[in-house]
Amino acid sequence: MSGPANFFDQVTQYFNEAARFTGYPPGLLEQIRLCNSVYRFDFPLRRAGDKIEVIRAWRVQHSHHKLPVKGGIRFSPDVNEEEVMALAALMTYKCAIVDVPFGGAKGGIKIEPKDYTPEELERITRRYAHELAKKNFIGPGIDVPAPDYGTGPREMAWIADTYAALNPGQLNALGCVTGKPVTQGGVRGRKEATGRGLYFAVREACNEPGEMKRLGLSKGLDGKRIIVQGLGNVGYHAAKFCREGGGIVIAIAEREGAISNPKGLNEEAVFQHRNATGSILNFPGAANIADTGAALEMECDILLPAALEGVFTADNAPRIKAKIILEGANGPTTPEADPIFRQKGMMVIPDIYCNAGGVTVSYFEWLKNLSHVRFGRLEKRHEMANELAMLKVIERSTGKTFTDAERAELAQGPDEQDLVNSGLEETMITAFHELLKTQKDHQGIPDLRIAAFVNAIHKVARSYTELGIFP
Repeated sequence: MSGPANFFDQVTQYFNEAARFTGYPPGLLEQIRLCNSVYRFDFPLRRAGDKIEVIRAWRVQHSHHKLPVKGGIRFSPDVNEEEVMALAALMTYKCAIVDVPFGGAKGGIKIEPKDYTPEELERITRRYAHELAKKNFIGPGIDVPAPDYGTGPREMAWIADTYAALNPGQLNALGCVTGKPVTQGGVRGRKEATGRGLYFAVREACNEPGEMKRLGLSKGLDGKRIIVQGLGNVGYHAAKFCREGGGIVIAIAEREGAISNPKGLNEEAVFQHRNATGSILNFPGAANIADTGAALEMECDILLPAALEGVFTADNAPRIKAKIILEGANGPTTPEADPIFRQKGMMVIPDIYCNAGGVTVSYFEWLKNLSHVRFGRLEKRHEMANELAMLKVIERSTGKTFTDAERAELAQGPDEQDLVNSGLEETMITAFHELLKTQKDHQGIPDLRIAAFVNAIHKVARSYTELGIFP
């Protein structure tokens, strides 16, 4: 192949490398690898001055081994068909790795959101949802979009409202999309889910004594030096939870440059500074770094890319000094960079596992929409009563008397966000140890990324064979 591979080809390279460890027949592997449906469409938008602009959009359904399919919608001027196909494929593998029962999908609209008014964005989003509905590419049991780069709860609320208007009386209409505002059927904890999942992933990795010894690091997240690329929703929350978990964020990189402080940065203060000034540069107490790429090459323990794909290439990989790369973005490491990281003995915690927190909590939101019951509504008071009864037993057996404030703190009962976070933590911990086991059980698997792809292929293949489609 001449020239650099496109994003879908890069995902295919990883898939093919992992497929060698599975032994499945070529036909089954090809069925898993290919995108089942690729829908590209264009529609007009009337702008100010009666100017007509044609908007280009996509929805790709990668795998129908489980329904509905699931994947975000991104608004970006750089989005293209191969990118959407690649992201849809990654969603299939991601859902399989964390045992979320969805096939993979992805959507994209080729626009720069900042160039459009909120009213224009609403018309674009609603027209997009209408086009998907016409082709049966959206629905709670068919295809369930979610936010991605350039979109958020507002756009998801528009999509849900459009779908409900086109399907009057459908009881589960709100389940057609996730990432909605809580007041519109969303779930608490969804916004920070990807960042929280990244924290659970790296915390679990740092608690593995054998891996930390191999990397020359102490066990645990405490004191680990972290560099974060991207202060969007994912990067901000990952930085927050890692800092609160004992890590030290020594540098933050953004498009306009980077800042560093070896004593640590507070992501919230940096975020507020950027809102006020339009840039993270000149943050009080931090040194400016003009070249964002140079910030990624600083010495650190954990490097967290949380922007777009293709960050690490054959060119800059030799200069990366981190011990652990925690992939918050989709596809930040190219297939040419991975062998360099392996040779250097680094641990790469792959995107198709560690940024699965978003789809995991989207699954919880979807379940909430189908059940029509808020998490915690049935069990919160029961759990609280049990906890109060336990406190009374402790008081009788020890002679200690708890104050009202202590009772209120110790006997709360789980609310929706507690249950969502607990489910996310369990998901990320279980999946991480599955990856480690796969790598240890298959001689020759070089890293956690290929182990993740092997796990995904096994789980998707099992669905096809159990359906009787393949022997």
